[in-house]
Amino acid sequence: MTLKKKPQKIAWWQPKIEKENYTFLKKALDSNYINEGPQTAEFEKAILKLTGAKYALATNNCTTAMFLSLKALGIGPGDQVIVPDITFIATANAVSLSGAEPVLVDTRKEDLTMDPLAFQKAITSRTKAVIPVHVSGRSAQIEEIMAIAEKRNLKVIEDAAETIGSYRKGKHLGTFGITGCFSFAANKTISTGQGGMVVTDNEEIYLKLRPLINQGRTKLGTGGDDVHNTIGFNFRMTDLQAAMGLGQLKHLNERTKRMRRNYELYSMNLGNVKGLRIYPADTKAGELLQWTDAFTERRDELVKYLVERNIDCRNYWMPIHRQMAYKMPDDNFPNSTYSSPLSLWLPSAFTLTDKDILKVCQEIKNFLLPR
Repeated sequence: MTLKKKPQKIAWWQPKIEKENYTFLKKALDSNYINEGPQTAEFEKAILKLTGAKYALATNNCTTAMFLSLKALGIGPGDQVIVPDITFIATANAVSLSGAEPVLVDTRKEDLTMDPLAFQKAITSRTKAVIPVHVSGRSAQIEEIMAIAEKRNLKVIEDAAETIGSYRKGKHLGTFGITGCFSFAANKTISTGQGGMVVTDNEEIYLKLRPLINQGRTKLGTGGDDVHNTIGFNFRMTDLQAAMGLGQLKHLNERTKRMRRNYELYSMNLGNVKGLRIYPADTKAGELLQWTDAFTERRDELVKYLVERNIDCRNYWMPIHRQMAYKMPDDNFPNSTYSSPLSLWLPSAFTLTDKDILKVCQEIKNFLLPR
């Protein structure tokens, strides 16, 4: 009896090591200096060119990028920072790390980003900042959030972890607030394994960030009789990590083109399917979705059905208010409580093909549409 060959798995996300990575890694290894060095500086310059920001500082992850932003702004114990309820928990954890209190607010049903009205209502005399999250690379209601923050003298730190290559009306996400924080984790468009970046147009903030990341030093130093004028930490990126980012940036255009195509195919083929809603992206304004996301009241059944057909998906984050670390009543968050358990990310890897995406679309139709 001939066994039926199992179809190749369609991945939700798939990192890719490029041939250029080996070139940059060899360069770092040949230098015999694999800590923060010239390739880290080169990577920072490349991100500045991409985003249009004035200053950049590479970090070991996005969580510390947000923490460092808060520290540079003097935010800490006794202060409050407003965070959306739907985001990876790192956004709230970065606030807790600073000693400030994360204040959770509800999100919008239509796109799962921070509800500006909920943000406005949550402001108190202790509120010092807000961290809007550009979920999946989809812009938060950033102009409205910026206007509210400016009126109340609050700082805006953008959680732009998922936004490399995503723009709003010609301006790269992460460059609206006083700082923007990016992630280069393994499931991002550009990956350094672990890694992050802070960008800012504010020279004063940059000059405060520089020693914060480097044990209170304004330059690398020797590790011996260096001058440490302020308290700092060690959250630096290494040249080995930067080498990964530099090699993958060579393929940014082809990766983002594929990701745009993924969203386009999902929208065209599933946009009118009853029982499923593709979350929107303003592609005409330059938005690029890291992952195409969708809503269906039959999410768990659909995910099970797709997994059985070797199609991988990922469930949305649990609302932060339902995590034990930040437990709060569901009644305070009607939108995120309703939407999150019914939302998922569809296969969105830049390694996929039209054939892969169309197969996913067909299987979703097979499941949802009556025969």
